[in-house]
Amino acid sequence: MSTSTAPSRLRPPHLRTASLVLAGGLALALAGCGGGEGGGATSGASDSDIKIGLITKTDSNPFFVKLREAAQAEADASGAELIALAGAFDGDNEGQVAAIENLVSQGVQGILITPNSSTGILSAIKQARDNDVVVIALDTATDPEDAVDATFATDNTAAGVSQGEWVKGALGDAAPQVIMLDGTPGGTVDTFRHDGFLEGFGITDDSPEIVGQENTNGDQTKAQTAMENLIQRAPGVNALYTINEPAAAGAYEAIESAGLTDQVVIGSIDGSCTGVQNVKDGVIGATVMQFPAKMAEEGVKAVVAFAGDGTKPSGFNDTGSQLITDRPVEGLESEDTAWGAENCWG
Repeated sequence: MSTSTAPSRLRPPHLRTASLVLAGGLALALAGCGGGEGGGATSGASDSDIKIGLITKTDSNPFFVKLREAAQAEADASGAELIALAGAFDGDNEGQVAAIENLVSQGVQGILITPNSSTGILSAIKQARDNDVVVIALDTATDPEDAVDATFATDNTAAGVSQGEWVKGALGDAAPQVIMLDGTPGGTVDTFRHDGFLEGFGITDDSPEIVGQENTNGDQTKAQTAMENLIQRAPGVNALYTINEPAAAGAYEAIESAGLTDQVVIGSIDGSCTGVQNVKDGVIGATVMQFPAKMAEEGVKAVVAFAGDGTKPSGFNDTGSQLITDRPVEGLESEDTAWGAENCWG
């Protein structure tokens, strides 16, 4: 998944923002049956009156494609209408702000959003909630978390812990020389995964076991370049944290070119079908699977319940994660790649 979080930016006037974002590729898709007029929840609304907005970071990332498909399927099953929008690019906070305004004007009862910026989107979310629209964060929490009514997401700290525990266990008795390939500085997901890995591995940011660290924005090409540079400075590296599976794949290219594939243990997080195949093929030692479909399904169900009787969801709702590896470590619960292939996304 994409993990970047764009910094908060001053927003231009409403009409200018909306026109810029819509012209820039804001995707309106997957409209279902028609809904009622006006915004906010209607107590006792029939399913055919329910409009649900979905705003993802982009409309092309396989993680968000799966999330959108699952939301559409759940909305169809509920007889509700789904209006799916997306930022023009990863990090497009202004686009998501305009999307919220668009959806409120269309009379949705609820908005599901994967925030590009955990802080930059807060004002728009508040305006939606002030209009009696329930707002639910998917995948990425807002900061503060209670800026939305509820969050359905992976516990990214726990996912990081699982990665760290497996990498540490897979190293055995070897003295650790760890490289950290992070995502985007300041990103909520990025920070949680990073901190979780350190906790699971049993080190801190100041530990001498860390011999290198670079930000990759979760991009495969950037990760390959970063790893090539880090290997030059730390040729004894034997343990690698990666923010996501594209970063892991890029790092592997550098590791393979340096002839270090038997030396470096690679862990990751995502659970895409490509990532699971890379685990099977030995590119990644283990990955931690997320479940975007569950995030979307639970979010849609929560909006339908709210539209029906006014019941609002609340708090952080962990949609789970699962360690996937064909090299199990004693004491760690895991599933193999056959299970992973049956449950992966993308």
